[in-house]
Amino acid sequence: MLAASGGSCADAAGRLTVSAAVSLKDAFEEIGREFESRHAGVSVIFNFAGSGTLSRQIEAGAPVDIFASASARYMDGLEGKGLIVGSTRVDFARNSLVVVVPVSSRLRLDSLSGLLDGGVGRIAVGDPRTVPAGEYTEEALRSLGLWSRLRERLVFAGNARQVLDYVVRAEVDAAVVYATDAGARPGGVRVAARVPAERHKPVLYTAAVVEGTGARRLAEAFIALLVSEYGRERLRDCGFTPVGWEAP
Repeated sequence: MLAASGGSCADAAGRLTVSAAVSLKDAFEEIGREFESRHAGVSVIFNFAGSGTLSRQIEAGAPVDIFASASARYMDGLEGKGLIVGSTRVDFARNSLVVVVPVSSRLRLDSLSGLLDGGVGRIAVGDPRTVPAGEYTEEALRSLGLWSRLRERLVFAGNARQVLDYVVRAEVDAAVVYATDAGARPGGVRVAARVPAERHKPVLYTAAVVEGTGARRLAEAFIALLVSEYGRERLRDCGFTPVGWEAP
């Protein structure tokens, strides 16, 4: 997590602080290790959380060099306030949503509408106010006329990985998560259904250098690695679809 004290990132020579959507954790940690191996003496420090939480931290002056969001909305907000370097902004990956249940569950769902089944009690989703996965989920449920019918069963989580943890621990009967997160815990959850992409805005990840960074050269180099063939391969390995990439 970010330290509570303020100050410029330039205060720590050779340190690059990246605030990124928690769904990017596995891919970014691997890319971060590669970046460190290519830049001797540089340490990449990650702060993973919901994109809305991270954007508020940046607005409050948190010492961040790069912001990677799971929703263009939060990046748009920061850009509109002059808090990111617009020329460095890049869309780099896409994701999708799935319905998951605990691996031991006997539920058989084949669609979002299946959540209306009487056997489904608590349903975990990201908090739409700060978590893009929750925002996309709400949009999909509303488009199908399900939001109000399921509202009393919904359990809101502070980030996408927390939603997944609820399912792994069988604290809920079902959840809507990113496909990449479900793929990261194959022994703990079972994918029951896929959420039609046309029912919500595209799940698009975007990154940019934060205005005022004292490590702009390093920040731009990290983003360059992210969108390089190496970065795209790591993203694909973790289940993302890099922007501009099509399956052969």
